[in-house]
Amino acid sequence: MHLSTKELGNLMTMLKEESVASTSFENIGAELQKVGFTKQDHFRVGSALVFLLQNHDHLPGSHQRLAAIYLLYDMYKSDPTASNPFAGVFVHLLQNSASSNSETIGGKITPISSSEKMFLSQLISLPNKELFKCTPKQILTTDGDSGSQPPKSVYDVSGLQLSLVERQSQIPVISKTSIPCVLPHIEQSLLQKGDQPMDGKPVQQQVLEAMLCGKTAPISENLRPSFIRPVPLLHSSSNEMVWMNPTNPVRHKFAWDAAMTKNSNKTGEAKKLMQKAFKSTLTNSQQQQLQTQLNEDSKLIYHIGLTPAKLPDLVENNPLVAIEVLLLLMPSNQITEYFSVLVNMEMSLHSMEVVNRLTTAVELPTEFIHLYISNCISTCETIKDKYMQNRLVRLVCVFLQSLIRNRIINVKDLFIEVQAFCIEFSRIREAAGLFRLLKSLDSAEMEPSKK
Repeated sequence: MHLSTKELGNLMTMLKEESVASTSFENIGAELQKVGFTKQDHFRVGSALVFLLQNHDHLPGSHQRLAAIYLLYDMYKSDPTASNPFAGVFVHLLQNSASSNSETIGGKITPISSSEKMFLSQLISLPNKELFKCTPKQILTTDGDSGSQPPKSVYDVSGLQLSLVERQSQIPVISKTSIPCVLPHIEQSLLQKGDQPMDGKPVQQQVLEAMLCGKTAPISENLRPSFIRPVPLLHSSSNEMVWMNPTNPVRHKFAWDAAMTKNSNKTGEAKKLMQKAFKSTLTNSQQQQLQTQLNEDSKLIYHIGLTPAKLPDLVENNPLVAIEVLLLLMPSNQITEYFSVLVNMEMSLHSMEVVNRLTTAVELPTEFIHLYISNCISTCETIKDKYMQNRLVRLVCVFLQSLIRNRIINVKDLFIEVQAFCIEFSRIREAAGLFRLLKSLDSAEMEPSKK
């Protein structure tokens, strides 16, 4: 972050009080490029400007200070304000009053006036071309010392503060615990204008070069506390480590869980069978082995790799296993996720078999059954292949007849939808049979009402 002697000289020439007072801000920003500073130099220049603001005896003029603040903004004006590496300076300047000692980046900055705050607030919130055409002298002559103070909302930097806090939270705490290597003298500046050392350079210039120039410049250094901790003893004797043989007189007894490895073996075997069940059909003996292990330990179902996303593969390859595991998952709060997958998976003989067996074994939610039936009817209506369409219609009709005869569903709830389905596919014998069943049930309900 150090500057060369030439760069420092160019910067300080730019910031002369008599030069910047009547120069527009846009020309001040352009002058930075003219003297040779590129975009790659902006952070070094910004660090030097913050150092000058912190040590105000090196930048005593109010016009100089305002120009320095503008340059901190101008160098990063194309980026969001929160991304500006010197955004913390803006927050401190807008929040601190003339009666407080505002501190930032480890040093102190002289509080700015209300007109300067107004200018800075506009810079970081609503910048415009007219503002850039103003000069530091014009800004300072509009000082709000007449009694009319701008509302506090003008200086609201809560959003910017939040962004800075989020960014600083990622910095290690030890990196934020430091103080600068350069501290101002508690008394009035000891630098006297006109003091000429033997080499011909003013004292102020000599001090600035010592602080800002060269690879060992203290501007880039901070004093941090050392992370001190006691070194643990490695050995209590020549061949024994302390923590291997505690000196505590209490005798601890080790307890071995004999069933631990046994359960682990069972889990491993069940997991292997379940992984195979997702990809291919299990043999009868393998199905029996998996079902026996699941029945012996009901919690095993949560540790064998079954997820809602894998349920369709299990249903298509091993519908009987799918029925067993879904029955075991009924008490789980995740069962609705499995039902949702089952409802929305591609309709097939195996999926209808699973749903049909579940309806006879447990009481399923009515909404789930109705949604599954609607999905089946919709699939039959949209399929293009006539052969597959006829096959699926027969399966759906047989499935619906089973649900109706076993009183799983109340036909009144789906009467219109199922009747329209039967009429559309009346050419198929099973659909005609389902239609006659609907009519017989409707007639049976109408006869008692006539009596």
